[in-house]
Amino acid sequence: MMYRAVCVLTGMVLATGIAGCRIHVDKDSNGKDKNVQVDTPFGGVHVNTDQITATDLGLPVYPGAEVVKDKEHDKSADVNMGFGEWTLRVRAVNYSTIDPQDKVVAFYKKALGRYGDVITCQGNAPVGTPTATSEGLTCADDGGHGHVQINDKDINGHHGLQLKAGSKRHEHILGFEDPIEGKTRFALVALDLPAGVEHGKSD
Repeated sequence: MMYRAVCVLTGMVLATGIAGCRIHVDKDSNGKDKNVQVDTPFGGVHVNTDQITATDLGLPVYPGAEVVKDKEHDKSADVNMGFGEWTLRVRAVNYSTIDPQDKVVAFYKKALGRYGDVITCQGNAPVGTPTATSEGLTCADDGGHGHVQINDKDINGHHGLQLKAGSKRHEHILGFEDPIEGKTRFALVALDLPAGVEHGKSD
């Protein structure tokens, strides 16, 4: 599934044997899990694939870009976890275009501006200025906060060029992937992390 390692929850186990636990799985025509819903008395995990676009992330679609599948054969993913006041949501969608990368960068640098300062990152290092957003987000923020780990390699397999905007809790990312057949490939990601991560807490 797209961004399989998108989050690791330690100290929290969902088991089918828990009383009141309900699991619902929808499969595609090939028998692959496409939508998974796990509900317990304490909260739940919902994973939906191939149902969202850039507009669902609050961003425009790059003109002429096409939604494409990733290595897991998914076009998009929407992961939503909630356990009481603890909530985590990750939404992502993959696109490709025949336009060069610099045109995509220019387009989304402007589009991401609606969320405040936009920083440019090469891996975990800033490129140019600003080096941090006014809300404290930096290139070094890779989603590792306490019991939650967002695997940056799933957003950008080679730690290449990224644009980021927002805060440590509410972040929008543009990440580029290796070109295929001469086309520029990129992923748009929206992260909404649990309360407390901006202070480095694990609650």
